[in-house]
Amino acid sequence: MAEHESPDRTDDNITLDAADDRWEWRRRIRENPKKLLFYRIGVGVLGGLLIIAAPLTGWLPGPGGIPLFIAGLAVLASEFEWAQRLLYRVKDWVKSLTTWTGKQPGWLKGLGTAALSGCVVVGVWLYLAVLGVPGWLPDSWESFLYKVPLLD
Repeated sequence: MAEHESPDRTDDNITLDAADDRWEWRRRIRENPKKLLFYRIGVGVLGGLLIIAAPLTGWLPGPGGIPLFIAGLAVLASEFEWAQRLLYRVKDWVKSLTTWTGKQPGWLKGLGTAALSGCVVVGVWLYLAVLGVPGWLPDSWESFLYKVPLLD
C-alpha cells in the first residue's frame, strides 16, 4: 500500500498481514509467530490499561478520560480487528457530530459553549468542595478559593 493511500475499510483484515504493514519493524515481528504472540499480548495489555485508566482519570482536571480512551482504542486497533471496527465507528461518529455542529447557528454554538463552560466550572467547584483546596496552589488563588461557598 502506498503511503498516501488510506486503508480499504471493506477489507476484513486491514493491517494484520505482515506484507500489508507499513512499518518495517512490525513486519519483522509479524513474520515470527512467537514474537507476534508476545507483541499482541503487549499491545492488548497497554491498550487495556489505557482504556481502564480513562474512567479513573476522567474526573480529574485536564485531559483525562476521553483522550485516554481513544488512545487505548488506537493502540488496540493497531493489532485487533474488532478494535479497528470500533475505532472507525468512533471516528465516523465524531465526523458526523462535527458536521452537525458546524451547521448550527452561531447563537446555538455560543449557548453550547456557555453551557459546557458552566459544567466545567461546577465540576471543578464540586471537586474542590469534596477534596479541598490543594496546598500547592499560589497563595492568592488559595485566598480567593477560600471565599467561595463550601470551599472554606
